[in-house]
Amino acid sequence: MSKGPSPLVADTSVVINLIATGFASSIINALPRPLIAVDVVPSELEIGRARGRTELERFNELVNGGVIKVVSLGDLGMQHFESLVIGSAAETLDDGEAATIACAIEQSGVAYIDERKAWRICSERYQALQVGCTVDLLTHTDVRARLSDEIVAGAIFNALQGGRMSVLPTHLSAVVSLIGAERAALCESLPRSIRASAQNRAAGQK
Repeated sequence: MSKGPSPLVADTSVVINLIATGFASSIINALPRPLIAVDVVPSELEIGRARGRTELERFNELVNGGVIKVVSLGDLGMQHFESLVIGSAAETLDDGEAATIACAIEQSGVAYIDERKAWRICSERYQALQVGCTVDLLTHTDVRARLSDEIVAGAIFNALQGGRMSVLPTHLSAVVSLIGAERAALCESLPRSIRASAQNRAAGQK
């Protein structure tokens, strides 16, 4: 991810994870491109607020502070959005993921999503689209240059604990290495096999 005007488009789950880190503003401000979210994201966070979650309030603070910009889909984006939400369950996505992908296509940006199904659909339908996940944002070179590795590791642990962040299989080893086996064993959003292995490693280090 080099510097440039093309935006980074964050899905609802990515926004939740960033907020859960406790360092959302510092992380986003360290990124080389602007971070945006489609207007579906606050609507999905509103649903969470009805269940007692507080991410919407924090999201609004980030928007009001100019850290995140909320955008709407144009005609091209709506065409892609509709193609991603209409069809069989195996080949469609929820509104937030679909809108994020559609917006990234429309604005020549990078879509940030954590669901493997969404990654698969992107690889099949939109091979030219750049796709990333929350871990990519948290471990970006510019973020690690501004924040210490200790803070980045804590941010990842917080996202795993508070945001129940999903981690792609390709990123599991790096995440465990960063946060350490003892903390990895406590993260229920990590696969059970990874937690068990981490627990054994942590026990062996004592």
